[in-house]
Amino acid sequence: MTISTPVYCTREDVKNALDVKLTARSDAQIDRAIESASRTIEGFLHRKFHPELATRYFAWPNGQYARPWRLWLNADEVISVTSVTSGGVTVSPSDYFLEPANSGPPYNRLEIDLDSAASFAAGSTHQRSIAITGLFGFHVETQTAGTLGAGLDASGVTVNVSDSASVGVGDLLLVGEERMLVTDKTMLDTGQNLGGDLSAQAASVTVPVFTGSAFTAGETLLIGSERMLVVDIAGNNLTVKRAWDGSVLVAHSSGADIYAPRTLIVQRGVLGTTAASHSTSDTVSRHVVPALVRSLCVAEAINTLLQEGSGYARVVGSGDNQREAAGRALRDIREQAYTAFGRKARSRAV
Repeated sequence: MTISTPVYCTREDVKNALDVKLTARSDAQIDRAIESASRTIEGFLHRKFHPELATRYFAWPNGQYARPWRLWLNADEVISVTSVTSGGVTVSPSDYFLEPANSGPPYNRLEIDLDSAASFAAGSTHQRSIAITGLFGFHVETQTAGTLGAGLDASGVTVNVSDSASVGVGDLLLVGEERMLVTDKTMLDTGQNLGGDLSAQAASVTVPVFTGSAFTAGETLLIGSERMLVVDIAGNNLTVKRAWDGSVLVAHSSGADIYAPRTLIVQRGVLGTTAASHSTSDTVSRHVVPALVRSLCVAEAINTLLQEGSGYARVVGSGDNQREAAGRALRDIREQAYTAFGRKARSRAV
């Protein structure tokens, strides 16, 4: 199993928290736990934290408590609006407001400017009489995550990137106007070679290369069958942790090829965008999930994995002191996330 829908943490986030070694079996289990955690968070916080280009339909709002100029969007929070039609008639952007103006986006309602001649019209029926096209979700904050390492046509599903440390399985990427969902990662030849012999000793942590700037701290390298974690870079010398991620110390000879997990397997044109061609060195950006939501997703996924490992009978203590694990820390982070990001019920009055 691989990640197949937008999620709020990456496979690497969970593996790093649990110090899980790389195996196909653990990857599939972690991916499933992350998807489950992400859907749980959406149900708990009553909102989605990924952006989606879409058209959403609403009934004429007279039933929304006698204010026919105000349309509550409820779960369909919007970041920006491209067009609004009501009863088949386009409503000009100058004739409506997105609210709350002082704290949005996201915006939870659309209000007709009472100083204009516009109105929400029911048309032939009040059902689905209003159509809003725009970018729905919580926010569109992104961080640069390297560049494309090779050109990409509109049909390819493998993407080579310059920096594997900044992108994880489950990340939502933006290249140009296209969004892509990372579903897996595989090794790619970096084009760099080992600049000297490397002994099979844990203390042998300096890896000489010809171009140190071709690497990023935090990347995992593969030389032969041994994986190494880059922890620092000084000129053309990489400082690494040897035998990383469950691999075994091996001696390596000068000139050996160096690989990194820079080939991404992706879903193209997701969340309302369209797959397009992109050029080498185009900027790759990663969608930023709010830090507290990301932490909650990691915590929920870890809880699922530990419960599965114990047959959903996780306990602490022993003998007469043995009791079911209370999970107080998980409750705390849930409460913090709900306070900060939960979509609260609105007060209603006729």
